[in-house]
Amino acid sequence: MSLDIARSIAFSGLMTTQVQISVASANIANADTKGYTEKTANQSSVVTGGVGTGVVVTGITSSVNKLLLKSLIGATSDLGSADTTNSYLNQLQALYGSTSSSSNSSTGTSLANSLASLESAISALQGTPSSSSLQANVVSSLDAVASQLRETSSGIQTLRANADHDISSAVTDVNQQLQQIATLNAQIKQAAASGQPTGDLEDQRNTALQDIGSQMNVSYFTNSSGDLQVYTTSGQALVDTSAHLLSYTPAAKVTSGTTFNGIMVNGVDVTSQMTSGNIGALVNLRDNTLPAAQSQLDELASQLASTLNSVHNQGTAIPPPSTLTGTTSVSATTTLSPMTGTVRLAVTNSQGVLESYTDLDLSTVAGSPPTVSDLVDAINGTTSTSGVSASIDGNGHLVLNTSTSGGGVAINEMTSSIGSGAQGFSDYFGLNDLVTGTSAATFAVSSSILNNTGLLAVSTLDSSSTLNVGDTVLSAGSATVSDALYSALTGSTSFAAAGGLGGSSQSFTDYAAAIVANAASKASQASSAYTAKNTAQSTFANALSSQSGVNLDEETANLSMLQNKYSAASQLIQIINEMFSSLLTAVQSAGT
Repeated sequence: MSLDIARSIAFSGLMTTQVQISVASANIANADTKGYTEKTANQSSVVTGGVGTGVVVTGITSSVNKLLLKSLIGATSDLGSADTTNSYLNQLQALYGSTSSSSNSSTGTSLANSLASLESAISALQGTPSSSSLQANVVSSLDAVASQLRETSSGIQTLRANADHDISSAVTDVNQQLQQIATLNAQIKQAAASGQPTGDLEDQRNTALQDIGSQMNVSYFTNSSGDLQVYTTSGQALVDTSAHLLSYTPAAKVTSGTTFNGIMVNGVDVTSQMTSGNIGALVNLRDNTLPAAQSQLDELASQLASTLNSVHNQGTAIPPPSTLTGTTSVSATTTLSPMTGTVRLAVTNSQGVLESYTDLDLSTVAGSPPTVSDLVDAINGTTSTSGVSASIDGNGHLVLNTSTSGGGVAINEMTSSIGSGAQGFSDYFGLNDLVTGTSAATFAVSSSILNNTGLLAVSTLDSSSTLNVGDTVLSAGSATVSDALYSALTGSTSFAAAGGLGGSSQSFTDYAAAIVANAASKASQASSAYTAKNTAQSTFANALSSQSGVNLDEETANLSMLQNKYSAASQLIQIINEMFSSLLTAVQSAGT
């Protein structure tokens, strides 16, 4: 072998080792870089005429297990979903307040505790119904329940609005990654065509794919041209020859009745295809989990309003108000069918002494079927005996009033029954409602009672078969209404199935506790799911890192070995140069 060939071999070894040292250094420097995989400078010998004439770097590659990568992306998608669900359900649980482990129920802040405080206030009123301070305490406790229902409902809708805006942000992030993959596809093909390494570009592309996976579940494959193609689970293209971006417009305002826009790609609504990842969880929370929580709260509010008003309309305040205005929206032509039984309308003075009354047989009201206008005419036809006149105000509410100076209107529903719900006369028209609203968002104490707690019904109009003017027909010491309110709150009420809670018969406090417990159970399950998904994702991530990540110990040892090779190649070149120099000197000496 000639010295020239030997020097060429040494130089090729030196250059190859330089490339390998560069690659090893890059591996060490990027050991903590997200998505970076270990690179290897592959070498092969150069053979000329059957004789080895050096060594050359044939390429810089990395080895990524495709099955492990696919498993990691799936686990990352599951983790993204579990993380988001866990976060939101913890926030939902916090909305309901805390329960107390103490036997003193007033130490908690949950809806159940607030309802228990209302029960206690009504229980105290039972002992002294005429106490203005105890009446005020009942109204205050009920207002606290109403405020908590409205605030919790508002909190649920705020969470839905947050989820909706988070979807918009996630879509923006997905679009950035889709564009990144499309750009990297082009760069990888260009680099491969010019013989340049593509490992780092492929790492960036895999990282972008994992980021998309954390946001939504996708399918993907690499085609024969080296392009990574990404699709929704039903095959809608997200990246093929170019990026197909998602589009989404969040709702301007979110209420329980809001209809949301779809997540679109190429004119197709793909919202239902997002069943995992951050977006999948957000859609499920916004459209299913949180509305279910709202429906539970609305069921509680609806039944509470119906029950409290039904009882309160059976009574009257002392002194009774001179005007009663209903809350039910009606018109003159609203039909009242079926309508049966008798209602007692009376006027008393401020001490509850009877001034006038009549018993109106509702079955005799003209009309087939009778209308609200017919009923108004019937009531006005008794004004001379009852002292009560009726009208429909501009808001479509029935109004009863008396022109008797210092007198007030009192009602006993007696056997009256109106409508398919067989409501009593006062209850049907909402003439003496304690609360307004039929949902958690609208539940409130009647403004007139909130402003004047003396309007709280604490007595019932005497139901004796006959009454005489001058009789005391309203008793300030009667506990009839407060007893009925307490029994209604603490007794069994039928609740319809709502938001995953089955139909049941229980007290309001127990139903509220069931709502809180349901939220706590879901939050606990979400926490456990997050822990499990986090473990699974970490397992796949560690496995992939072990297979294709940088091992610093190995790279450090490899770098030391390469330095020795580089030093040996340098020494070899030096020796060959010395041999060339000696040979040249010998030739020159021979010539002289």
